Amino acid sequence: MTPALARRLGVADVVLIVIGSVIGSGIFRTPSVVAQRIPIPGLILVAWACGGIVALFGAFVLGELAARRPAGCGVYAYLRDAFHPIVAFAYGWSSLLASFTGGIAAAAVLFAGYFISLTDLRISPGILAVVTLAVLALVNCFGVRFGSNVQSALTMLKIAALVALIVAGIAAHPFQGHPVAALSSPTLGTVSILAAFSVAMIPVLFAYNGAMVANFMAGEAKNVTFTLPLGLWLGISGAAVLYLLVNAACLRVLGVGGLANTPVPAAEVLRAAAGSAGAQVASFAIAVSTLGFISNRMLTIPRLYHAMAEDGLFFRAVAWIDPRTRVPVVAIALQAFFAMVLALSGSYEHILNYVVSTFYVFNGLLALALFVIRARDRRAGVDRAVRFRVPGHPFSTGLYLLVSWGVALATYVAYPRDAIVGIAILLSAVPVYFLWWRMSARISS
Repeated sequence: MTPALARRLGVADVVLIVIGSVIGSGIFRTPSVVAQRIPIPGLILVAWACGGIVALFGAFVLGELAARRPAGCGVYAYLRDAFHPIVAFAYGWSSLLASFTGGIAAAAVLFAGYFISLTDLRISPGILAVVTLAVLALVNCFGVRFGSNVQSALTMLKIAALVALIVAGIAAHPFQGHPVAALSSPTLGTVSILAAFSVAMIPVLFAYNGAMVANFMAGEAKNVTFTLPLGLWLGISGAAVLYLLVNAACLRVLGVGGLANTPVPAAEVLRAAAGSAGAQVASFAIAVSTLGFISNRMLTIPRLYHAMAEDGLFFRAVAWIDPRTRVPVVAIALQAFFAMVLALSGSYEHILNYVVSTFYVFNGLLALALFVIRARDRRAGVDRAVRFRVPGHPFSTGLYLLVSWGVALATYVAYPRDAIVGIAILLSAVPVYFLWWRMSARISS
C-alpha cells in the first residue's frame, strides 16, 4: 500500500507557519522604504494597517478555499480545479524555476552573510548557504512533526527578536520632533498624498505576502476545514500586529526623517536602546528571522512539487513518500538542490526581480477561483455544508482580487524588462505542460 502524508499539524502549527512565511528579513528593511515613499508618520502606520486588512482578506479567501477543497495541495489544487491543470502547473513551474526557489536561495546567502559577521567564521557565504540548505532539508526529511517543530522554534525566536525591537523602541530616548504622528503634511497636496500612499502600499503588500504556503500543508493538517481557516486568520493577525508595533517603535526613536534615511532601521533603534551592542543584536535578529524563513519554505514548498508529480505532471519519483517518515523526501531534496544551484550561481537576485509580481497575479487568480468554486458548489447543492465563509464576500474577495492585480500591474510598469522575462518564464510552462501530459498519457495507457 502506498504511504500517505501524515496529518499531524494543528492550529498552533499553522499559525506559526503563516507567521514564519509572512515575516522574513524584509521587516528589518521595508519600514525605511515605506517612509521614503510617504514621509508622513501617521500615514505610514495607516499603510501598514491597510496592508494587514488586505492580507486578512487574502487569508479569508485561502481559508474558504481550504474549507471547500480540503483535499490536495492547497493553492495548486484550487487553481487546477477552478480553471485548468495548466494554470496550476504554471504556478508550480515558475515556483521551482524562479520565485520560491530564488527566495530561498537569496535568504540562504543573506543568512550566511550575517552568520559569518557574527561568528567571524572563515568560510565562503555560498558554501555556508549550501550547508544551511542541506541541513534544513535533512531536518524536514525526518518527518512533518520534526520539521514543523524546528520551524516553530525558529519562528518563536523570530517573534522574540521583533518583540525585543519593539521593547527597545519603548525604552530608547524618543525622537525630538513632533510627538504626535500627523495625518497631513503642508508640503503635499491631497492628490500627491494619495499617489505617494499608493506607491508606498506596494512594498507593504509584498511584506504581507506568503500566507498561501500554509495551504500547501493541507494534506498534513488535522481537521483541515477548521485548522487552516483559523490558523490563517490568527497568523495574519499576529503578523499585522507585529508589523504595526515595529513601525511605531522605529518612528518613535528615529522619526520619519531618520527612518527614511537609514537602510538598517532595526539596528538604529537597538543601538539607541543598547549602545554598540544593539548592532550585534540586530544582526542576530535578522539572521534568526532569515533562517526561520528558509526553514518555513523547506517545510512547505516541496509539497507543491509532490502534488504536481502525483498528477503526472512531473517526475514520478518526486511523488514518492518515505514510508517511515511519511514525507515527500525526493521533493524536499529537489527543492534544496535547485536553491543550492541558485545560491552558488548568484543569479537569484535577477530571478527575484523577474517573477516577484507573479505572486500577486496568482493571488488574484485565487480570489477569482473562489468565485468559480462557490458557483460550482451552489449548482451541486453542497454550498450550505461549508463550515467557513469569507466575511463580506463578494466585496472583500473582489477588493483582494483588484489589489493583487493592481500590485502586479504596478510592478510590471515599474520594471518592464523584468516583467517580460517573468512572463516568458510563465509562458514556458505551456509547452512543458503538454510534454508532461503526453508522457503521462502514454504511461497510463
